[in-house]
Amino acid sequence: MALEGKHALITGSSRGIGRGIALALADSGVNIAVHYFQNRGAAIETLAQVRKRGSDGFLVQADVMRPNQIAEIFRKLNTEFGKLDIFVSNARPEAPTFFQPPLNITLKQWDTAFDSQAKAFLVGVREALPLMSDGGRIFAITYAEGSRTGGLQPWVGMGSAKAALESLVRYFAVAIAKQGITVNAISPGWTEDSVMNTLPEQLQELIRNWHNRGWTPMGRLGTPADIGDVVALLCSEKARWITGQVIYADGGASLMNPEVPPEIQIG
Repeated sequence: MALEGKHALITGSSRGIGRGIALALADSGVNIAVHYFQNRGAAIETLAQVRKRGSDGFLVQADVMRPNQIAEIFRKLNTEFGKLDIFVSNARPEAPTFFQPPLNITLKQWDTAFDSQAKAFLVGVREALPLMSDGGRIFAITYAEGSRTGGLQPWVGMGSAKAALESLVRYFAVAIAKQGITVNAISPGWTEDSVMNTLPEQLQELIRNWHNRGWTPMGRLGTPADIGDVVALLCSEKARWITGQVIYADGGASLMNPEVPPEIQIG
């Protein structure tokens, strides 16, 4: 396994996309720091699955909206691993803490979105760099469609925060390029076992059915494993020349024209 013996931190890796990334990396021999905020039981299950794959790791609890707790994550990393090869900033708050349209969103909800995304990434990368060396990989999980459109009004806080996050990816990519460390954003489309599952059931079914009938050309929603495999791919030595990019991992959904029904586009 090309990545065997490397060490990774994935924030929000107790479940969903974060767990998918952790398990894909564990399949490649990477040791995993499993981060969680409140759901310790889910984190324990993720670590157990990591170990079933022949890798190892440990649990770390923190609120990524608090910079001092992010710093504590990396102090524990230094103690447990002594180094870091892969850092994935994935954690996000639950939808009810930020899901309000621009005319109604409170400043607290706005700050929740930004503190959990752009600020957490800024602090996390600066804490990670002293533990990383040439060949390191840094990723931010974004939702690029939400950062450049305005139709899903209650997404305004998170969409704006993700736009700032993607901008920060580009700035960091330039700032640390000479260290041989790459920085990229991964943009999943709608994904099962993710933030979508916190939305009202009726809305979930509308989204799922729309994508199944063709809005995603591959005819389904993504899975956490799909996103994990993309991260593992970009961790390879052969991806060393890719940095500062937003990589769409959405089954082609971002290629569709929003002005034309999907049945017409895919024939």
